[in-house]
Amino acid sequence: MNEATVMRPMTDYRPARPDIWAEVAFGLSHVQKTIPCKFLYDERGSRLFNEICELDEYYPTRTEDQILRDNIVEITRMMGDGCRLVEFGSGSSVKTRHLLRHLSGVSSYIPIDISRSQLFESVAQLTDEFPYLEICPVEGDYYGISRLPDSGGKPRRTVAFFPGSTIGNFEPGEAVAFLSHIASLCGDDGGLLIGFDLKKDKRILEPAYNDSKGVTARFNLNVLARANRELGTDFNLEAFRHHAPYNEKLGRIEMHLVSTRRQIVHLDSLQFAFDKGEYITTEYSYKYTVPGFTELALRAGFELVKSWEDTNHLFGVLLLRRKRTEFGSAEPLMDLSDDFDIAERCNDVENATV
Repeated sequence: MNEATVMRPMTDYRPARPDIWAEVAFGLSHVQKTIPCKFLYDERGSRLFNEICELDEYYPTRTEDQILRDNIVEITRMMGDGCRLVEFGSGSSVKTRHLLRHLSGVSSYIPIDISRSQLFESVAQLTDEFPYLEICPVEGDYYGISRLPDSGGKPRRTVAFFPGSTIGNFEPGEAVAFLSHIASLCGDDGGLLIGFDLKKDKRILEPAYNDSKGVTARFNLNVLARANRELGTDFNLEAFRHHAPYNEKLGRIEMHLVSTRRQIVHLDSLQFAFDKGEYITTEYSYKYTVPGFTELALRAGFELVKSWEDTNHLFGVLLLRRKRTEFGSAEPLMDLSDDFDIAERCNDVENATV
């Protein structure tokens, strides 16, 4: 690690084992069985997800990355100088590097991730690449974070970064609640740069979640292996198969683990019966239109600064800021009144291809 690097001790917001046990037991007790998607991301799951991001069928990662590359100067100019950058679900921080290379005077970077090994590995690489950057890593679940760690610098504002369409894993009401949580953490003059997947033909969507190499299947089934290892369940991985259909009515991919036969799974003294064809839902991935997501963000206390899309209209990136209220005015991320006014922002939403 470069001696000039300032790396704060890791803040730990990991859920305790009883909490994990309770969440899994609760999810499997429902008529429609579930396992929370956050449990997909142990060390092996995180590495498999990184592998998914490189697959030909999985367009979101490379498409969002290209949007950021193509528009990075404008994006970082609007984010402003001297901001504190907070990333939810930082993973390998690949896309974050675009921001760190172009933002002026970053006060500090706070990567937040549930995978400890992924977080350590990423932070170690970043300290070599950005030797004068203050890094304050946080390990844990998003909702468990009640405050951001203190840093040595004095940021002009806090801007959150939430890439990868991870917001699609939340049901719409939950998404509003989580975005409101981000708004609270970032403060009155804060902002949010967020990526989300656009609605499109299922002939593009379904292959992205049912890849020909079976990497997504291994990623999904790994959550059962984790439950066996950490909670003592007795899932037979060979008795489940991965399936991820697109629910057009609800506008979401639904990731399932389908039981291939009648069976009983144990969690300590609890028993969970499965019929053949019954499935566990492990993840939703909602798809949005730009106007639809802008309205969702508005309900959470954010207003639109600007949106960007790729030329094929597969993916969207929005820059949002805390909405002004009658009790005070949230400082704009940057004063761009000369070249980007409110009317243009409205046209940007209304003219978006959906």
